[in-house]
Amino acid sequence: MERHKTLGALLLLPALLALTPSGQGGSIPGAAGRHGPERAPSGMVVSEHWLASEAGRDVLAAGGNAVDAAIATGLALAVTHPAAGNIGGGGFMVIRFPNGTSTAIDFREKAPLAAHPEMWLDENGEYSSDVHHNSHRAVGVPGTVAGFEKAHRLYGSAAWVDLVEPSVVLAEEGFLVTEGLAEGLSYLVERKGSGYPATVAAFSKDGAPYQAGDLLRQPDLARTLGRIRDEGAAGFYHGETARLVAEEMRANGGLITEEDLDLYQARERTPVRGTYRGYEIVSMPPPSSGGVALVTMLNILEGYDVAAMGHNSAPYVHHLAEAMRRAFRDRATYLADQDFVDVPVHTLITKEHAGSLRETIDPARASTSAPSDLAQGYESPETTHYSVVDADGMAVSVTYTLEAGYGAGIVVPGAGFLLNNEMGDFNAGPGLTTDRGLIGTDPNLARPQQRMLSSMTPSIVAKDGELVAVVGSPGGRTIINTVLQVILNVVDFGMDIQEAVDAPRVHHQWLPDRIRIEEEGVEASTVAELEAMGHPVDMGGRQGLAHSIMIDPATGERLGAADPRNPDSGARGH
Repeated sequence: MERHKTLGALLLLPALLALTPSGQGGSIPGAAGRHGPERAPSGMVVSEHWLASEAGRDVLAAGGNAVDAAIATGLALAVTHPAAGNIGGGGFMVIRFPNGTSTAIDFREKAPLAAHPEMWLDENGEYSSDVHHNSHRAVGVPGTVAGFEKAHRLYGSAAWVDLVEPSVVLAEEGFLVTEGLAEGLSYLVERKGSGYPATVAAFSKDGAPYQAGDLLRQPDLARTLGRIRDEGAAGFYHGETARLVAEEMRANGGLITEEDLDLYQARERTPVRGTYRGYEIVSMPPPSSGGVALVTMLNILEGYDVAAMGHNSAPYVHHLAEAMRRAFRDRATYLADQDFVDVPVHTLITKEHAGSLRETIDPARASTSAPSDLAQGYESPETTHYSVVDADGMAVSVTYTLEAGYGAGIVVPGAGFLLNNEMGDFNAGPGLTTDRGLIGTDPNLARPQQRMLSSMTPSIVAKDGELVAVVGSPGGRTIINTVLQVILNVVDFGMDIQEAVDAPRVHHQWLPDRIRIEEEGVEASTVAELEAMGHPVDMGGRQGLAHSIMIDPATGERLGAADPRNPDSGARGH
């Protein structure tokens, strides 16, 4: 491949040549800033992999803006974080400009033209979870490349080739595999993707799993990224890459055709906006449910003195769970792709609606959820989020995904990238709402060109016209509640951004009717109090990876908080 000797590539090469996971003599990746946020005077990028954060940081240092850096970071994550970083998936971008205005870019995947509401049912009308989630039919038309190009065309300032080239270099030259990545790739090649020769070839050494410290090169992916660098989105949705995707679909019963790829377009949308105790909340509208649910929960909680309850106390967790319960019921009832369904966004985010929901909360007793109310389907926790702020105060919050970890586990032969299994986020089939967790309500059934419902919640917080924070998280249904708690930790409990990100988290999503709390997140006595109120409680696990940025109100410094739940993550500023 002929390489463009662009500024982006030259900036990234020192990190590649260092050949250490942290770029600091082999110290633990992402360890910098673990005892406090990373500080920088001008720009900051925080993401799931420190090399991707460096790619974005270098774009900022070279004069690019936050949108430019977000694109470079996202494409670098497609190389370094194959579990969720992607060009074979989709997601959302929320942008706040220095003048306080904002916009959103929707690059969620779409259903192919051959999709239909009964596509997960066999000839006897029986539902197949395997076809829904683990087949070529589970692949939605990817949106990431189109979304990045649209954001760049509308709001970027740097040359496109400079934003793509760092990812080309990373794929071609390689980077060191960390312990976490080695474990994930072993799962991919020995289990999830073991039936796909192109997957095994791309992510193993002659069939043997990579070990920590090995150099991972991805030449097919480098060539695909090179076409995107040279031709823009056309290098993905037309020509060689489109041909390879369509061939893989035809050979294996998938539905995506060259026409589906040609028709895909990202959409610019108006963000969901709300307020909480004088702070402005800017988040993603449908087809994400995140912004609506986040604002609904904040509106409910605004009626309580949550700070007086005490962080993660029994009263606090109880009121969180009750707010979450009601927002998630709204989610299942009303939310879907607003290009296909009339979603009452403006009603759902009003203070009046929240007030009516608040009136149904007993401060001393848990409500109940029943399958007859509305069951919640599965949504994978394997997503990734990153945050960017530039020297002028432009802020970008991006969450994107392949759906499950490593998506469908299918690498496109000759193209080197993993395909999503996002069609699994459509409902199972008309009327298939069951106590097993299937949901069959009409708004989110699979239809040609419809975008599937999501919980991704890229968000930005401001006050009095000034940027305060950029937040978001992966985690499937837990995303919304993770973002909620980071905001509450900052606003109500006065935490700095690293403390807000590090703090233990809780989750409730209507059904199953249980509170989940991270291990050691609360005292045993608190669990006992919650159970006495009628809440079933599960302890353990990890919730979210909320890579976030806050502005120091005294100095204007950018404070980057990489979530310690992933040691490969990193905050990088300049």
